[in-house]
Amino acid sequence: MRKILTAGAILCVLLLAGCSPRDFLTRRLARDLIAGSQVFNAPEQFWMRTGIVSNKDFSSPEYLVLQRHGWISGATVACKTDVAPPPCWDVTLTPTGVDTFRDLIPSSQSSANYFAVPTARRQLLEVTGISKNGNIADVDFTWKWSPANEVGAVLYAGDAQFSSTVEMKRYDDGWRLVEKNIAKAHQSLEEALRNAEPAP
Repeated sequence: MRKILTAGAILCVLLLAGCSPRDFLTRRLARDLIAGSQVFNAPEQFWMRTGIVSNKDFSSPEYLVLQRHGWISGATVACKTDVAPPPCWDVTLTPTGVDTFRDLIPSSQSSANYFAVPTARRQLLEVTGISKNGNIADVDFTWKWSPANEVGAVLYAGDAQFSSTVEMKRYDDGWRLVEKNIAKAHQSLEEALRNAEPAP
């Protein structure tokens, strides 16, 4: 009997040795796959427009925050034919705004009226659940924005958390994150982040 138990234990060890850590979808593996994803790590960018903008843009939450911090100012002007609805505003960076944005704008765009400003990165907080169905799994997780600079800190003030669900699939070499949604039955990570809802 002892020989049978010993042989069984050796067999289990050999079988486990042939398995990769990626063969078992644990919360830790799911967290590593999400946190290591290129899509998850893509920086958030705020597209800033100076010059003539519509009232809709000038009264957007982002522009209102920038106005409150004294980084931009606007004077009413006549609308161009391709800018609506009126009234329109001629938006300029204030001296404080120039100091704030100077290091955030690539030198190639320094004279542009429309430029991208990196503002934040996603921070994974927790994998909250895994639902498996054969070789497919839905992974629920929570995340928040982590500001990358002073502009990000005001645009993403507070500690809002978001809930997303992403698909993972088991292949011959273990579990992988589905980065792009080919079969429309499940969400890709990009769609999961785009459609994120505030966490309860």
